Amino acid sequence: MNALLLLKRFSHNRLSWALLLIFVLFFELCALYFQHVMLLAPCVMCIYERIAMLGIGIGAFIGFMNPKHPVLRWLGLITWGGSAYQGLTLALQHVDYQLNPSPFNTCDLFVTFPDWAPLNQWVPWLFEAYGDCSDISWQFLTLTMPQWLVAIFTGNLIVLGAVVVAQCIKRVE
Repeated sequence: MNALLLLKRFSHNRLSWALLLIFVLFFELCALYFQHVMLLAPCVMCIYERIAMLGIGIGAFIGFMNPKHPVLRWLGLITWGGSAYQGLTLALQHVDYQLNPSPFNTCDLFVTFPDWAPLNQWVPWLFEAYGDCSDISWQFLTLTMPQWLVAIFTGNLIVLGAVVVAQCIKRVE
């Protein structure tokens, strides 16, 4: 059986969307572990990247509601894609702050949310930034946290691309 057909069938199943949601939950819990257990201060870019990851989770939830319904499935895919793309651009900018530190290449001092959704005031333990974007406070296998996020968001976009291509297959048995 064609791999794309299998992927299309899988995308019509709640399990696929649940796995994406679990993926997001895992990385959000990792971020909270780094922040509250390892006491690594999140910076503005970290918070924005966290929100992009939550956006992927929203896409997963939309798709999970009824993956057989094309409108919900496509809305989930579009939300997933937009959030992963935004996360990738943020992570690349964050990597630039770390690898090319200068007084002229810095992130904002405070997070900026719309007046109608001041997340940092509503849930400060999750959305308040107090770190420096150019600090490298953690590395694993020689990669910094934003470099890992580049890989994670890129992986999301690659998987999403395969799922979107699979949607173009005409029949699902």
